[in-house]
Amino acid sequence: MVVVVDVLVRRKEELILGDVNNLDLKLYDRIILEIDDAFEIGLITSEPRLVEKPKEQVYRIIRKLSQDDFKRIQENNQKNFEALNIIQKKLEDYELKIKLTCAEYTFDRTKLFIYYTSETRIDFRNLVKDLGHILKTRIQMVQIGVRDEAKMLGGLGHCGRIICCRSFLKNFESVTVEMAKQQNLSLNISKLSGLCGRLMCCLAYENKFYIEQNKKLPHINAKVTTPDGPGTVTDINAIKEEITVELQDKRIRKYNINQVSISILDKIRLK
Repeated sequence: MVVVVDVLVRRKEELILGDVNNLDLKLYDRIILEIDDAFEIGLITSEPRLVEKPKEQVYRIIRKLSQDDFKRIQENNQKNFEALNIIQKKLEDYELKIKLTCAEYTFDRTKLFIYYTSETRIDFRNLVKDLGHILKTRIQMVQIGVRDEAKMLGGLGHCGRIICCRSFLKNFESVTVEMAKQQNLSLNISKLSGLCGRLMCCLAYENKFYIEQNKKLPHINAKVTTPDGPGTVTDINAIKEEITVELQDKRIRKYNINQVSISILDKIRLK
């Protein structure tokens, strides 16, 4: 039996288990723990709980982060920046075709994580050996996807807000063009893509709502009967449950879905 907490570590925000180790820990405490012979900083994201046989590896929590540790953190941030410049120069020297995302020292600076994106497999053996000699630390190359890169670097989305993966979205879901079709969006990939170049994550977590709404709403070009006579649906607003109809006399009117009746054939299509 062991008392554990969930802990977020590193820039990539990997979730691991930490052994409470008789410490007085609570949610959102920042702690130092030992991972693979290096001391790293973590953020507790759960209340302590008792586990009989953990399926995952459990890492030993050393202590809470103290006020004195922040000076070390500031020094590490500066070291990260300095290392990044050295790494970029070496990548150019070795003519390696990768995109460098960031570099991150462990708390004790015994290991340096280098995050990058690449479309091909790269042989880093000579680079790692060279960097280890220059920086006097262990080097670990970590290949990430473009969505992870956007999450780590952050930025503003089309909506003008901080991108979701940087602010609150923790898990990436599969996003498809079909989701955009469900929301009646123009299939302009440049407008549907986020900073990562992939389809925006918000298409996925709004998808269930639109699926349910589309079960109630007629499709474009459906024939409906309105209080002003029969007409054809030209636009749909799933959020307001409102449709735009072109009447037989060419007038354009908007109606709530409860104000119109749908043709029998289109009712069958909805089902």
